[in-house]
Parts: sequence; structure tokens; C-alpha cells
Amino acid sequence: MRVKQSLIGLAILAASSPTAFAQDADEPWKGEGEVGLLITRGNSESTNINARLALKQEIAKWRNNMELRSVYSQSRDDETGEEETTAEKYAAQAETNYKFDERQFWFLRGAYTDDRFSGYDFQSSTSTGYGNRVWEQGERSFLELKAGAGYRYNKLDELNDDGEDAEKGAILRFAGAFNYELSPTALFVQELSSEVGLEDDNVISESLTSLQADVVGNLSMKLSYRVQHQSQVPPDTEKVDTEISLALLYGF
Repeated sequence: MRVKQSLIGLAILAASSPTAFAQDADEPWKGEGEVGLLITRGNSESTNINARLALKQEIAKWRNNMELRSVYSQSRDDETGEEETTAEKYAAQAETNYKFDERQFWFLRGAYTDDRFSGYDFQSSTSTGYGNRVWEQGERSFLELKAGAGYRYNKLDELNDDGEDAEKGAILRFAGAFNYELSPTALFVQELSSEVGLEDDNVISESLTSLQADVVGNLSMKLSYRVQHQSQVPPDTEKVDTEISLALLYGF
């Protein structure tokens, strides 16, 4: 059921901006695939294998990005000897930017997450707003800031204190990304985002810090640290989740 819901979410994301993604279809997409070791602490504590696929397309008036991530692991119970799932998470996001000029753009974004140990059946959001690449140097170094509004719908595993099965309402979204090319073979990335609920006062913030270094050809090593904080969570779940990943990355 969870995999089915994840596929439905991915289909919604893929259809979120058909006009932008259809334009200049002959323009090449670039991407990267990633597989690595993941250590989680928070709602699940285990060592897992993670996978990630990211695609991007840059054309005259549009910038398109898509990302799929998954985490899954099992461990054997010492007492019963049975295999049990210790982590299961699927996440996807898609964003399209319409560029007004070299720096300013309008964005449309959709995101979907299905985390078995989060207390939610799934979490989803859509947002739109204004962005500005306030600083840029070369192809890989830039500082980008975005602000906008949207709507989120988070389906709960169980009814909350108000007898409702979902958290939903308008949100404000703020995000920033800083990429810096340390050398022709090394890249530092810092991404921050925060979604503020206007009706439930629930704030979901995420930070991603990563360092990527080329190994040979299109192959790279990537060390990343991801932190997600949620101000209000379902019962028996943690407010903070962290992920530390050492991965092998292939660009294409």
C-alpha cells in the first residue's frame, strides 16, 4: 500500500507543471544517481542503504528539477529471529522555475513523503512564489533565495486529539541554497528550507549539508548530513530526524 501511495504521489508531481516540462523537450536533461550507506537517528535508529535519483534541465526561460529518494532496511530480531523493517521512506519533489531574467524567477514546487516511522501515512505540499539568484559565479557557485505560499496535506496514521485524520492548510515557504565550487573537482552545498503552517502553527524545517569530490570520470564521493525538525508531531514520534550518508554518486 505504501509503495502504491508513493507511486501516486510521484505521478502527481510529474504532472504538476506539464507546460514547463514539455517545452523544449529536445533539450538534454542532466542527472545523477546515488547509492550509499545511511545512518538514521530519531523515529528510526538503524544503518541502511539509501538511493537517490536527481534530474535537471536548464533552458532559456525555464529551469526544471526533479528528485526521488528512498531508504529501506531490515534487521533480524535477536529474540525471535524474525526479520523486521527498521526504516522505510520514499520521498519525491519536483520544481519548475520560470526565469524573468538572469537572476529573478517564479517557482512552482510539489513534494511528497511517505515515511513509515513518522506517524503519518504520507505528507505532501505544493507551493509557488518568487526566487532570486542573488549571487552567481561560474556554473556551479551561487546563492539562491526563495519565498512563497502554498498548501499542505499530511495524512495521519491515527486520529488526532480533534478527531481528524489529516493536518491541512495554507503554508508560507522560505528556502535558500548555497553552492560553492571549492575546486574544479570539489563542491560544497548548503540547503535550508522552512514551511510555516498558517492555521496549525506547525513549522517543518530542513537542512542539508554536503561535500562532493570527484573520484574518476563521472564518479564522485559524497558526504551529506540532513536534519529535519518539526515543531508539532504525532504521539510517540521524535521532533528531530537526522541522516548521515556516505555515498557513491554517478553523474550523467
